Amino acid sequence: MVKHLPPSIKYLLKLRHPDVLPSPPLSKLNALFARTSQTAKLKNAETGWLVLAYPDMPDKPDSRVSTAHAVNKAALMRESALKSTIFVGVPRAIQSLAELHGALDDDVKQALRSHCRRLATPGNIETTVERGKALWNSIYTPHADKLHDKLGTYHPDLISFIIQSYGTVLSPLPGSTRAFSDESGPADPDQGNLSQALGSVVGIATLRTEGRVGPQLTSHTFGLLKARHLKGLSAEDAWLSSDEGTEWVLRTVDEFLDVISEDQEVEAKVKL
Repeated sequence: MVKHLPPSIKYLLKLRHPDVLPSPPLSKLNALFARTSQTAKLKNAETGWLVLAYPDMPDKPDSRVSTAHAVNKAALMRESALKSTIFVGVPRAIQSLAELHGALDDDVKQALRSHCRRLATPGNIETTVERGKALWNSIYTPHADKLHDKLGTYHPDLISFIIQSYGTVLSPLPGSTRAFSDESGPADPDQGNLSQALGSVVGIATLRTEGRVGPQLTSHTFGLLKARHLKGLSAEDAWLSSDEGTEWVLRTVDEFLDVISEDQEVEAKVKL
């Protein structure tokens, strides 16, 4: 059993900036959160704001009105982080979830769902794949079949992995979805369940932040715009999937990136 890293390997692991980048000063972040959350409230887009802003939250989800509201917001943020694995991978999602978990009060943690709803079994795998295919078609039509076949030429297992991931993680779970103003608790069977439109907001926010993934960002921006044609949209999802709403999502993400990148540039100059 290897219990310790050799000194030379330990040294190498510390190179190339492996640690999480420091956040901007709280005063800047708090001002940014206050400004953007107020705009979201005026536009009835607070759930969209929550899921696009969660990676930069400096502390707990908000000054809570009640435990039930805090549980609901924490569950929505947690689900957003899980969906981000589709776009930026498991390592970043783990870091995000760990930071969120560490910021929550104990009573909120205890009220969050603790059983798995995504365990694949012989009895649910077909419906999971069907859900993934439906989401794929919704996002990529009229190019869904062509793109499906093209990705299959890159690796024979790639498209199957994507479809199963869409069905398991990115698409809404069966049942009702939740929004910013809802309450939740241990007995809520649909805790944290995000709509398809909000899943696209997560995709846009994470891909825009990641950078240099233009085709994927464009695809999931189309995914949000096309969500306007889904049945049973909430008023918030209908606005988010409008031209105005989708532009607001992109511009709001950019507001966060501008503040973060500005602070990182200052820190880099100080180090020089």
